[in-house]
Amino acid sequence: MLVAWVLYPVVLALLCAGVGLLVDLLVGRRLPGALVVPVGLAGIVVVSGFTTATDATAELTLPLVLVLALVGAGLSLPWRFGRPDPLAIAAALGVFLVFGAPAILSGEPTFLGYVKLDDTATWLALTDRIMEHGRSLAGLEPSTYRATLEFNLAGGYPIGAFVPFGVAGRLVPGDLAWVFQPYLSFLAATLALGLWEVFGRFVADRRLRALAVFLAAQPALLVGYAQWGGVKEVFAAALVALAAALAPALLNGAGGASEVDPAPGGSRSDAPSRGRPRDVVPLAVVAAALVGVLSPGGILWLAPLLAALAVLAVRRFGARAAAGRAALFAALSGALVLPVLASGIVPPTSKSLTDPTGEGNLRGALDAFQVLGIWPSGDFRLDPDGTVVTAVLVGLGVLAAAIGLWALWRRRATAPLLLATALFTCAVIFAIGSPWAAGKALATASPVALSLAVLGALAALRLDRFAGALLLAAVAGGVLWSNLLAYGGADLAPYGQLRELERIGEDFAGEGPALMTEYNPYGARHFLRELDGEGASELRVRQVPLRGGGTVEKGFAVETDELDLNGLLAYRTLVLRRSPVRSRPPSPYGLVRAGDYYEVWQRPEGFAGPLPERLPLGDALDPAAVPECSHVLGLGQLGLLNKLPGVRMLAARHAPVVDATEGVLRLPRAGVWRAWLRGSVRGEVELYVDGRRLGSARHQLENEGGWVELGEARLAGGLHEAELRFGGADPHPGSGGFPRPETGPLYFTAAGEEAGELVSVPVEEARRLCGRPWDWIEAVGTG
Repeated sequence: MLVAWVLYPVVLALLCAGVGLLVDLLVGRRLPGALVVPVGLAGIVVVSGFTTATDATAELTLPLVLVLALVGAGLSLPWRFGRPDPLAIAAALGVFLVFGAPAILSGEPTFLGYVKLDDTATWLALTDRIMEHGRSLAGLEPSTYRATLEFNLAGGYPIGAFVPFGVAGRLVPGDLAWVFQPYLSFLAATLALGLWEVFGRFVADRRLRALAVFLAAQPALLVGYAQWGGVKEVFAAALVALAAALAPALLNGAGGASEVDPAPGGSRSDAPSRGRPRDVVPLAVVAAALVGVLSPGGILWLAPLLAALAVLAVRRFGARAAAGRAALFAALSGALVLPVLASGIVPPTSKSLTDPTGEGNLRGALDAFQVLGIWPSGDFRLDPDGTVVTAVLVGLGVLAAAIGLWALWRRRATAPLLLATALFTCAVIFAIGSPWAAGKALATASPVALSLAVLGALAALRLDRFAGALLLAAVAGGVLWSNLLAYGGADLAPYGQLRELERIGEDFAGEGPALMTEYNPYGARHFLRELDGEGASELRVRQVPLRGGGTVEKGFAVETDELDLNGLLAYRTLVLRRSPVRSRPPSPYGLVRAGDYYEVWQRPEGFAGPLPERLPLGDALDPAAVPECSHVLGLGQLGLLNKLPGVRMLAARHAPVVDATEGVLRLPRAGVWRAWLRGSVRGEVELYVDGRRLGSARHQLENEGGWVELGEARLAGGLHEAELRFGGADPHPGSGGFPRPETGPLYFTAAGEEAGELVSVPVEEARRLCGRPWDWIEAVGTG
């Protein structure tokens, strides 16, 4: 936890500060202290665009960023780290904690969005690759990892958002997965720093400005996207705010918004005079970074701002001088985005960005009012709680935003008005884009709309203390209520389960190809990449056919018995999720590791057969069955007809499975029994047997077909009473998620017998296998 939530953000902040100081030197040390880190973050994106363009230079990314950060820090002595206002830092830290709260309070270095959206698995795969090889796919064996990269990197997917993540991740111990949520929270903190300068002297009271920034940087929709792994939306929102903070410098020669807008009652003569050509450098870096993060289309977010800035520049400097600055900005930003343009213009997507049916993981188009940042629902895709109360809060939010826009226009507050121009881009995308694209636009623009509402409430506070306080309380209450519900509805990744996959990927590296039969994109796309891992129902290069033809539908689990034997044996290693109904793999595979969540099975390297003749038995919920004797005898005869040398019959036992779903547990014998519950658990679930607590589980989310182990105990044979007690919402993150996932059945298995003992008999004695339950039977040649 300390590495993830303390060391990682500190390392990233120092890197960004060093690069930001270097940019600051280029403009004559005129950047406000609060903008040094956000500008440095944008600088890392721009620089990495050149190094990650080729395989030969990709590994230079980290050392180059380190050198630039050290040079920037060294040449800027005495360091200006103390210059940012402590309240700006406090506001940014508060936003960091809000975005990270569910993961931080879980007590584990986990991430959010598990079972909701699998994009984070893709972000991890992309970051793994680009830090070492850029966009090159050379040398990759067939795997889900390769298929993921082929779909994204080869198609020009924007990678700018992932390089700062990977650079800092290389400097701290542990896997990238455990610092992804801190990275998202860090991006949100840079959004707060940008807003601190945007609000500038419009909010003269520093304490009120800190409160305004804290609220405006946590709109519910952006928080919701961050809990889905929406790295690009949070990054883009931070860059839009940063551009608005930097743009006035081109008019007045100051480094940021707080030095541009005059104090209340003041005049423009109080501000620095004319700008200089090199003042375009920071804004050009931010524009290039936005293209790196969102692809060339991302410049649309700055188009209205740049147009408004051009008009103001013409009025201040005249058309000729303004054109010169515009040309310099265009030339510099154009040069900085050359690597992005070379990689491709349009990122890959499963549907057109304007397709009205392109909903992705949404459940329909989002409500346009969600851009205000008030949406009290544990899942932003669903209708909010307290519909009438929500309508009142949203209505007050609209009123506050209108007052804010009026007050900003009346006082000619340059930076906040430039920030507001992003709402035009949002409106265009919302009008013509697919529901998926429109949702992303609403999330990116939500800090802008919420900023207007917060500033409007503060403006109303100046006019009428009671009315203003009421309006501010409504906006703040709506935002905080929304994010409290989002905290309760968070989907935390199961750290222990994924940490075990990480160890398997490390310990068995090079012993692939490997197959996962459960749907787990984090294992297939990331943790098992060195094993050339594939998911049976995931992106893949090889096809994994079913015995009856076809392939496994995406998102579903499958048993080895259901797969074609030839296709299955293409994989040397099987990584199988433990469960009470897991079938033992075919006889060529042997168990080499049994963990808390996974088993690893391997066949001999270079296995060439002969292939066994198989008779799979059982079904999805009852892994063993009694075969018809004619089928058993026919299997043995088939082996003889195929002239397999030394033919024997192998039968796999399966641990007894006892169904206690209805509360009645009838055990065939005394012993140690292990309890399993199919499905996901959000709040705590406790298992009681005969009134005695046997075990429990909390917030363990499972993909389709997953099982949660509840505990084990020594129980006498005979009849028992089993009871599940589900807890409701409590202070734990994710415990208030809704609706509660369906669970069941509840099974008990004899502990230690899950692996499946093999029984061998000569083919001539195949009849001995009749009349008894087996997992499967094979006719194999042993000679």
